[in-house]
Amino acid sequence: MLKHFLPKEISFFQFFEQHTSLSIEACNEFNELTNSPEELLVRANHIKQIERRADDVTHKCIDALHNTFITPIDRADIYRLMSRLDDIVDSVDSTATRMALYEMTNFRPELKQLAQVLVTSTAHIDSAVRSLPRLNKGSEHIQKCCIAVYQAENDGDELLRSALVRLFKEEKDPILIMKWKEIFERLERATDRCQEAANIISGIVIEAS
Repeated sequence: MLKHFLPKEISFFQFFEQHTSLSIEACNEFNELTNSPEELLVRANHIKQIERRADDVTHKCIDALHNTFITPIDRADIYRLMSRLDDIVDSVDSTATRMALYEMTNFRPELKQLAQVLVTSTAHIDSAVRSLPRLNKGSEHIQKCCIAVYQAENDGDELLRSALVRLFKEEKDPILIMKWKEIFERLERATDRCQEAANIISGIVIEAS
């Protein structure tokens, strides 16, 4: 009888998993975009749709957080992690949107390389998140995933530096230089957000140990 009066249990871990699945979907879509410049508008629109679905998950999670008294992990960690996950998709979406706005047609090779770094990073974050409900048994796996994300972020930093060096050396059109610089920096920002999400996840594991 008492259970009918208790608040419905909310799985915040499920919100995380839904969001990381969308992060993977957005990054895979962007990765495919780098192979087909002629599909830029279509792919950018797909990513925008994914971003809106991700926003919906974020809003539902935050609403649930406001209406839940007891949470499985620290409330601040739930909010911070969901915010960082949302930032990943937002950064990928903003990059694709800007590329469509600029009507980019000839893609530079570093674009593909950065996209692949993001695919790797989001896959590791997803794997880590899916182990969060079993913190005691999955802590070692989670930390390994976080380390892999840190390495991917370092790779992203190196790619950005080399991309800008080559861009300034090879490109003569100053407008095109400005466009590509912004695109590279927006995309690399997504790898930074992956690292920040991994930092939060790692902190959750440490607090639980």
